[in-house]
Amino acid sequence: MVTSIHQLDDGAWVSVNDSREVNVSDLWLLARSDVCACEPSDFLAEGFVEVSAAHGRVEGRIAGQCIACGESGVTGWLELGRADPETGTFRPVVPESTHVPDRRRRLARPAATEELRQ
Repeated sequence: MVTSIHQLDDGAWVSVNDSREVNVSDLWLLARSDVCACEPSDFLAEGFVEVSAAHGRVEGRIAGQCIACGESGVTGWLELGRADPETGTFRPVVPESTHVPDRRRRLARPAATEELRQ
């Protein structure tokens, strides 16, 4: 099944399969951010800039500001939820949990073989 992703109302909502699923105004707890140096950052979502879906993952870049330091900007890609490719059922993430924009999917460098044996 194809997952349909759209921004609605000038970036105020993300629609998944023609259903409004994720809205702005939530506080997202970011472990790190390109917007400011606060770690963690309480980031107030003000609008979705880009959305994407791949392999069931629904991701977005969010414009907003850190409520601690006041810096404004756009986040890296954040997972907004997952859509089951078989049924289209969407399961959103919890914005208040800790998120890591553009998180690494692999180790920066592989561990040495000898280190693994010890």
